[in-house]
Amino acid sequence: MKLYKLIEGIASTVLPDREISDITSDTRREMPEGFMFVCIKGNTFDGHNAAKDMIAKGASVIVCDHDLGLDCQIIVPDTRAAYPALCARYFGDPQKQFKLIGVTGTNGKTTITTVMKKVLDSFGCKVGLIGTCQNEICDLVLETARTTPEPYELFELFRKMADAGCEYVIMEASSQGLEQKRLGPCEFAVGIFTNLTQDHLDVHGNMENYYQAKKLLFDVSARAIINIDDFYGRRYLDEISCPSNTYSAEIKADFYAEDILLSASGVKYVYCDGFGKHNVDFKMPGLFNVSNSLAVIACCETLGFKAGDVIRELNKMQGVRGRAEVVPTGRDFTVICDYAHTPDALVNVLSAIKSSAVGKVKCLFGCGGNRDATKRPLMAKAAAENADFLIVTSDNPRNEDPEDIIRDILTGLEGSSTPYIKITDRREAIHWAVKNAEKDDIIVLAGKGHEDYQILAGGVKIHFDEREVVAEALAEA
Repeated sequence: MKLYKLIEGIASTVLPDREISDITSDTRREMPEGFMFVCIKGNTFDGHNAAKDMIAKGASVIVCDHDLGLDCQIIVPDTRAAYPALCARYFGDPQKQFKLIGVTGTNGKTTITTVMKKVLDSFGCKVGLIGTCQNEICDLVLETARTTPEPYELFELFRKMADAGCEYVIMEASSQGLEQKRLGPCEFAVGIFTNLTQDHLDVHGNMENYYQAKKLLFDVSARAIINIDDFYGRRYLDEISCPSNTYSAEIKADFYAEDILLSASGVKYVYCDGFGKHNVDFKMPGLFNVSNSLAVIACCETLGFKAGDVIRELNKMQGVRGRAEVVPTGRDFTVICDYAHTPDALVNVLSAIKSSAVGKVKCLFGCGGNRDATKRPLMAKAAAENADFLIVTSDNPRNEDPEDIIRDILTGLEGSSTPYIKITDRREAIHWAVKNAEKDDIIVLAGKGHEDYQILAGGVKIHFDEREVVAEALAEA
């Protein structure tokens, strides 16, 4: 692509026009001669310091936010904002070729995006999905490294989705992705807010910063759909500028539920939208899944689909991988795998399960290393208040000592009468749980969910699928 076409409306220059072979902000990428390098300052590395090295590697243009004294530089006010805009242009602005739906919030994003894609698929629509578990282009499943991809990967993925004929793309919009401006020039037909509870404070510092990061989605949304059961959702209504609709599992709203019935196998309720009422039978347990399914129906209605048609497809679904997922055992006890890794998520899933449990609810959990340490005792307290027995173990320790993480967790059990055992190795912990399971027990494996890996020191990622570990344990028990 020619330089002037690439930067039109984004930057200006007196440099002679030239062919740009590719674009990157990553000094580690192997690049073809004649590429553009965008200097971005991160937490531990400033791309401006690598500019001369990148010229030596073949960069013909350097985009920077201050004068580096280079003959091939283009100065912009904010390279972090310019980079996604340049990536979008490089790939032909594919985000303009489909309707974008963004979902933000602490919990519920994956369930909402996954279920919504299944609903739209059932209507014969071509749909793309970008999320925590995986990315999807119609029926093609792609692995993902992060919830919201980096700009180059994001717009490259959008290009593939547009080329595949996608009419809708549903994506999880993470607070970090929004704050780091990865979404660039994206404009959303609908932005959904689920809830806000403590998470990622290692990144944002405090809840107010976390709230403001999530809020950025609604600066680029044509319409918002807001959960008003959440305090922060009610606050958004007063602060965002785009038109909004509300949903609630507790009170009357634009879209709401009444006559709710909760059970271990799912939720039943009457969906109300001011125009009619429909019976919902959603096979995922917990009041939070009333909220999640309400968000799906409300969004689909906003997109022009009929509520009755959406609910018909919703009622056929069996759930989402790693979200209150029942792992087959063939025994007289149950194992459930769930991604709950925040105090609020743990309360939600455990209380939903305990409300209809016959036997004991036993929760196996840990906390991630190099992440918000203040939530560790809160996780323990949440688990102790909503389970009958705890198995405290490791999660993704990363560069922290698992024993140090567990010590932080155990401070939250001070004064609690809930019995627990500490087994640091997660595989051993699962084996112990299965071996010591009693009739009608429900063992909740919390924190990993869809993940089939564990992250150790130095960023080493090992294969670790809890479904496989359960199967191993059952074979030995």
